[in-house]
Amino acid sequence: MSINGRANNLRSIFKRKPVIGLRMAPMIDIIFLLLIFFLVAAKWRPKEDFLPLRLATAGVGAAATAKPEPLLIQISQQDTDCRVQIGSSQTVEISSQNPEAGLAEMMTKTRQCLLDQKRYASDPVEIVCAPDVKWENLARIYNVLAGMGLSDITFRMTENSANATGR
Repeated sequence: MSINGRANNLRSIFKRKPVIGLRMAPMIDIIFLLLIFFLVAAKWRPKEDFLPLRLATAGVGAAATAKPEPLLIQISQQDTDCRVQIGSSQTVEISSQNPEAGLAEMMTKTRQCLLDQKRYASDPVEIVCAPDVKWENLARIYNVLAGMGLSDITFRMTENSANATGR
């Protein structure tokens, strides 16, 4: 073969060399699939001030079993502090400076009251809240009661005295 033939042969080899590059269409498809997967698989955080409430279900005539009298927990506001009365015997002061200590004391006194009255965690608990109680105090108390394993917690709805008189 001549030199010209070799040169032409070398040129044809270099021209035939494939160009290395990334194909973008499959990459975009994969990115969208991953994005959809992460959106579907993500666990979204619930709202912070959300209280999970269970509504009472209707019983079937006489087949419904009678529940015991609910344990009353009364909450009232004392300046910046909060007073919690558990049943008719136990009272706890929850300070705004150190609420954890008051909540811990409330938990032990509630547990003691449940033991004294021979109640179970499934027995009803009713929270009666004064109108001037701060929301954060009510939420803390509810969270402690739910954290103790009490499963039947309800709120007693009362009418404000100013609204009852028509003012």
